[in-house]
Amino acid sequence: MKLRKVTVAAAVALSLAATATACGSDDKKDSDSSGGKTITIGIKFDQPGIGQKTPQGYSGFDVDVATYVAKKLGYSANQIQWKETKSADREDALKRGDVDFIAASYSITPERQAKVDFAGPYLLAHQDVLIRADDDTIKSPSDLNSKKLCSVTGSTSAQNVHDKLAPKAQLQKYPTYSACLTGLQNKAIDALTTDDSILAGYASQATFKGRFKLGGFKMSNENYGIGVKKGSALKAKINTALESMVSDGSWEKAVTANFGPAEYKNEPAPKIGNIVS
Repeated sequence: MKLRKVTVAAAVALSLAATATACGSDDKKDSDSSGGKTITIGIKFDQPGIGQKTPQGYSGFDVDVATYVAKKLGYSANQIQWKETKSADREDALKRGDVDFIAASYSITPERQAKVDFAGPYLLAHQDVLIRADDDTIKSPSDLNSKKLCSVTGSTSAQNVHDKLAPKAQLQKYPTYSACLTGLQNKAIDALTTDDSILAGYASQATFKGRFKLGGFKMSNENYGIGVKKGSALKAKINTALESMVSDGSWEKAVTANFGPAEYKNEPAPKIGNIVS
């Protein structure tokens, strides 16, 4: 009888230990609520048309690209964990391992390449301006002289225009792009500047449909890449996935869906793996 009690107790202990191990695992790759593996992807939460968190879920061109890539890597949409990665924290998020990769209007630059690796590029954007649809006075960057030019606090976009193209532009710093858009709509400012893809995303919102237009000035080249941890094997796999997205038409479909309402004249898909910074 004594031996039987020990055996039962041991069995119970083993069962509890196994249960605790299964429930207490901190390896996010092993399980999720659906019992499958997961992948964590960094995106922007506040850029309509690019990466935005809404009550209905997540949307934008970067979200579509990341979802396609994840599928090619073996992850379904419900196995993706989206994580907000603000511009200033992108390199650190990869270094810490908070995310597996980042698709967040992430321009490839030499300074960033020293810290992370990039797959892509998957979109060539340009610095541009957004103006009111009925404004015919701004037809070139030089027309921004004496105009009120808005950009967000901390951005160098407006300053670049002032220093290089329109020295008499009146720079206006607003806390958010949404605030700039309100100022543009109310004629408190004359133009808003940042990447054309971001501007197209904002202009495509139903609230602003038909009220704004892009200048089409192409004042800089911004090659968007997918950031991965330095030395990660994911870089080559993501490049393969991006090549497939371009070749099967999914890339063009995502561009049209996210930027089409703003009549965004996008560049053709860049050559994947041809990193130009």
